[in-house]
This record gives sequence, C-alpha cells and structure tokens, in this order.
Amino acid sequence: MKEIVHTENAPAAIGPYSQATSSNGMVFTSGQIPIDPATGAVVAGDIKTQTEQVMKNLGAVLAAAGCMAQNVVKTTCFLQDMADFAAFNAVYEEYFSENPPARSCVAVKTLPKNVLVEVEAIAVK
Repeated sequence: MKEIVHTENAPAAIGPYSQATSSNGMVFTSGQIPIDPATGAVVAGDIKTQTEQVMKNLGAVLAAAGCMAQNVVKTTCFLQDMADFAAFNAVYEEYFSENPPARSCVAVKTLPKNVLVEVEAIAVK
C-alpha cells in the first residue's frame, strides 16, 4: 500500500506529484528545489545558498515521513552547472557527514524554475 507524505514545512508540489510516497518501509521523495515554503519563492543566491534550502526542504519531507538523514540510502542530485560540484558538496556533506548514502550527481540543461540544484532521496524507515 502506498502512503502519500505531505508537510507544510516544504514547498508544495508544483505539478501532479507528491512531496514523497512511502511503501513497505521505503520512502521516495520527489526532487526538492530551493523554494522557501513560507513564501513559495525561489531562494535567490549562489549554489551554496540554494543547496542549503534544498537540504532543509528535503529534511522536512523526510521528517514528515518519519525519517531523518541517517535513514537515506540513496540520493540523486541534479546541478545546472558541474562547475558548482565542489561548492554543492561542501553543503551536502554537512547533512550527510556520517555514513553518507549512495549518490548520483549529474549536470542537466535546465531545472524547474531555472534553479541551480535539485535533490531527491530514497530512505528506509
């Protein structure tokens, strides 16, 4: 059985999808982008600023599903520019400092709302 995960502490979906779904002890988040959930606006700034917001949003969705960073087993990270990889990593590793999950990180041509970064996760309860 699939359970829909929703929280007001992360941006609402901007399309026909859920913030996350949970099934059989697994949590699958949708990609989180740097939108401030209080304003609905993209957080202005560089890759570090946007990554901070993405990770806060991801943390809020995981918390709503009964998880935290330690439960994450895999992330997929999308960067607008691979030149931002080191700066992105500097922020990312603050959230996954011990026993980090498996990860893929790719550069893409364009992200929703023209943001610099998006991160999705798979976690185990």
